Amino acid sequence: MSDMEDDFMCDDEEDYDLEYSEDSNSEPNVDLENQYYNSKALKEDDPKAALISFQKVLELEGEKGEWGFKALKQMIKMNFKLTNFPEMMNRYKQLLTYIRSAVTRNYSEKSINSILDYISTSKQVLFMDLLQEFYETTLDALKDAKNDRLWFKTNTKLGKLYLEREEYGKLQKILRQLHQSCQVKKHSSSMQSECGGKMHLREGEFEKAHTDFFEAFKNYDESGSPRRTTCLKYLVLANMLMKSGINPFDSQEAKPYKNDPDILAMTNLVSSYQNNDITEFEKILKTNHSNIMDDPFIREHIEELLRNIRTQVLVKLIKPYTRIHIPFISKELNIDVCDVESLLVQCILDSTINGRIDQVNQLLELDHQKRNGARYMALDKWTNQLNTLNQAIVSKLA
Repeated sequence: MSDMEDDFMCDDEEDYDLEYSEDSNSEPNVDLENQYYNSKALKEDDPKAALISFQKVLELEGEKGEWGFKALKQMIKMNFKLTNFPEMMNRYKQLLTYIRSAVTRNYSEKSINSILDYISTSKQVLFMDLLQEFYETTLDALKDAKNDRLWFKTNTKLGKLYLEREEYGKLQKILRQLHQSCQVKKHSSSMQSECGGKMHLREGEFEKAHTDFFEAFKNYDESGSPRRTTCLKYLVLANMLMKSGINPFDSQEAKPYKNDPDILAMTNLVSSYQNNDITEFEKILKTNHSNIMDDPFIREHIEELLRNIRTQVLVKLIKPYTRIHIPFISKELNIDVCDVESLLVQCILDSTINGRIDQVNQLLELDHQKRNGARYMALDKWTNQLNTLNQAIVSKLA
């Protein structure tokens, strides 16, 4: 058996170090894992039983994920070995539906390449039509997945096949497409979007920065650039600074990277930030100091994130009180008294808090009446506007 065949048939020594979130020890994942490895154990002795068992992995999975992808890879390989080509093709088409969001781009690309590389070593005439169908099916799936690197490799393989079959008209069409794709300056576009995002973030235009970083991340991802993980971190940073309640990893493009080791610290940071859990936020910063703080651009904005989360915790903390000791706030926020005073001054100036600081007695005195008065004035204005609108409608109907 050749090295390539061995890699194709016995792939899963490289289970690609699947990473799991903190709740990945839940029962459904354990069941999936057990079902997958039980199925794999049947491969050599009873391939047909193994195929049925792998099908149960797909049924248990529910939402598309890594275990279903891995089960389908095994089913494709086993059907190839059993020369059951129609079923193999059906399973391959099913596997291609996983590449958009269920697994990372690198993993899906490497898996599909290994399948195509092995199939392409079969030079018998019997396999030529099958091979063409594999390439064309892959290219059709990549129209939506937008994986430029895999698209280029697959088109190159299809062009080589046309050359061997002396189908020069079809080959010429492929060559034109490949040549045209080489003219696109996607990397330059990605860099422009990334630089634009940095500029907007430094100017406090967080939504514009978020849009630019998202565009840069998508382009880097499509071209297979390692820069994508750095840009995804910037996207997460912008998401937190714009105080969005939406988790950036809920998007189809970012979801596969949620548990990537390089991104995991930022994933956890978003969760603690959105939950206003300042203790966990600071713990994550300390534990993953090099991963987060080694990037100068992220480092220069961390203080602003800390100020935001401290402000949210502060507002919630003082809400029940009319007077509260500043040392108590210092203890709750885990910062020095002078830092608390600085934060309070900023909150009072921007009207986040209505109150005054008594430095002599180290007290924050809150003016809830002033806050309620502003609320009542707004309600009164709203009532007057509704009354005016009502009178206008009545006069029109009269």
